[in-house]
Formats: sequence, structure tokens, C-alpha cells
Amino acid sequence: MKLMLKKLEEYDLVIMLMAIALTCFGVVMVYSASNIMAAKRFHDGFFFLKRQGLFAIVGFGIMLTVMRIDYHVWKRLAVPALALCLVLLVLVLIPGIGGKAGGSSRWIKLPGFNLQPSEMAKLALIMYMAYSLDKKQERVKNFKEGIIPYMIVLALLIGCLAMQPDLGGALTLVAVAMTMLFAAGMRVSHFFSMILLALPLLSYKLSRGYHKGRMEAWANPWSDPEGKGFQIIQSWLALGTGGVFGQGLGEGKQKLFYLPEAHTDFILSVVGEELGFLGVAVIIGMFFLLVQRAMRIAVAAPDTFGRFLALGIAVLFGIEATVNMGVVTGLLPTKGLALPFISYGGSSLLISLFAVGILLNISSGLKISSISLKEES
Repeated sequence: MKLMLKKLEEYDLVIMLMAIALTCFGVVMVYSASNIMAAKRFHDGFFFLKRQGLFAIVGFGIMLTVMRIDYHVWKRLAVPALALCLVLLVLVLIPGIGGKAGGSSRWIKLPGFNLQPSEMAKLALIMYMAYSLDKKQERVKNFKEGIIPYMIVLALLIGCLAMQPDLGGALTLVAVAMTMLFAAGMRVSHFFSMILLALPLLSYKLSRGYHKGRMEAWANPWSDPEGKGFQIIQSWLALGTGGVFGQGLGEGKQKLFYLPEAHTDFILSVVGEELGFLGVAVIIGMFFLLVQRAMRIAVAAPDTFGRFLALGIAVLFGIEATVNMGVVTGLLPTKGLALPFISYGGSSLLISLFAVGILLNISSGLKISSISLKEES
């Protein structure tokens, strides 16, 4: 037992504890948010609980395995992983292979499990960029050599996601890539040039189809309270009803067929209703601590590849959590992004815990008091 604890002390235990706590909390909230709906739809109130619990157990196994694998292995696998994700993103669009839900084709149907390649693509892109930026170093300041290749890769990924459609996933990839490039030393002029070039395309996309409807609902949900604005209004009602201390775990009412996607994208609304502002504040604090520790690992990592790999994962967690919270509170238009570790979904949870395993392995090589929980205490 002492030997096992001694080995665990080599890793950043704060990140490990945050990941475990958020995941376990997510399993509880998935059950609370879905049991009535699952009982009606599947005649089993424990349907989503059993699946999310299984995903969590497998995810913890993945995390414990990956944390023992030298993170430099992912440098060699970066390009094959990205290529595999591109293939899977194309397969999603093929009828009979890709699964549809809510008008989007984002899953590959497997026995007992729906694989969401876009979740894999986020981590694969981070690995690829960390590997490539490590090779290029100062050459990233050259637009032709340091920027255009990444724009081509992003265009391929975004093109596949746009056909699903998955605008939230596409924007997440762009945000992570731009942050990593900026941290690598990309010229400010190049940064703003790409933003200016992307704005017309983004504006065009948001003014068409269901994206237009989402923007209108975000701007004025009360103009169509039983249609386009229904989801965000129900989310506000859940958060408002919860007050400071909440109605009590399991006592929420908006999940009773009022709030769509209560156990997935809008699970934070259920947290707010049942556990109140304090419950939401604790979740925000845990994500802040997780991202902050990941950033410290990125700063202290022993090599460039490790620094960019940890940075990309930290930014990914931060962006996904921030956007999900922004959508739930109405600060951002609905994007369909899960809340990492907490929302129901196997692909998101498994990839998130995989990424935590990578962070833990990077942290194991550090001999810095700011990273070691033992030395801090």
C-alpha cells in the first residue's frame, strides 16, 4: 500500500483527484437528470446510469494505463492518429455507418457503443500540433512554412465537421490550434489576418440553415418561447429555480421532459436547479483548478513537445467547459458541446480521461515543488 502511494506521489495528484471527482459527480448527475426519461423511453430508469458508470470504469482504466506510458510515444503516433480521425470523420457521413441524432451525423454505430470521431480528432490535432511545433521551433513565424500547413489540416477537419454539421466542434478545433500557434510564437499580424479571413466564412455559416435559427434564438429566445427559444428558456428556469442552495439532489423539475438534453449538453442546468449556485460554483472551481494545474505542467514540462501537448489539453478542457457553461447560461448560442467529465457520453468521457492520463505522465517527470502535491503540502 505504501509503495503504491509512493508511486502515485510521482504524479500531479490534484489533476488526478479533480478528474476522478468530476467524473464521479457526473455519473451521479447523469442518473439524476435521466432516470425518469430513461424509465419512460427504455423501461429502465438506470439505463444511462449503467452506461455512464461503465464508461467511467473503463475511462479510469485508460487513465491509469496512459499515465504510465511515456508521453513521447504520442509524438510517433501523432500523424497516424490524425489520419485515422480524418478517415473516421468521413465514415460518419456514410449512410449505414454513421448514426444520426437531432439532424446531425456525428457517430459511428458500434455494437453497444456509438463512437464520436470528433472527440478523438480534438486530441489527435493537439498531438499533431505538439509534434509539428516541436520540429519547427522558430520557423512557425514564417507564414508559408509555419502557418499554411496547419491551415490545410484545419480545413480538412473543419470541412468534415461542417458536413455533419458540428459547428461547436469545428470552432473548438480552431480555438485550440490558434492558441497553440500563438504560444509557439506566431506573429500577431498573422494571427489577426487569419481571424479577419475567417470572419466572412463564419458569418455566412451562421446566417444559413439551423445555425441561423440558433443565433435568432440566442438573440431573443422570447420571440419563439415554445420553439427555437424553448431550450434556453427552460435552462434559465432551472438555474433560477435552484437559487443559492438548490432544490435538493434528485428534486429538479425541469428535467421532467421540459429541458431537452438534460443529461448531455444541458446537465449543468440540472446541477444549478438541484444544487444551486453553490453547486455550480464548486464545479467551476474544480475546472479552474484542473486547467490551472495543467497550465503549470505545460510551463514546467522538460521539453517542447511536452509543453505544447500539456498546453493543448489545458486549453481544450478550458474552452469546452467555458463554452458549455456559456451556452447553458445564455451567454453564448447553443453549440452542442458536452461539459467534460460530467455530460453523458462515452466518447467524450473516455477521451477526456485519456488526455488526463497524458497530463499525469508529463507531470511524473517534473521535480518542481509547484507541481508536486506532497512538496506543496
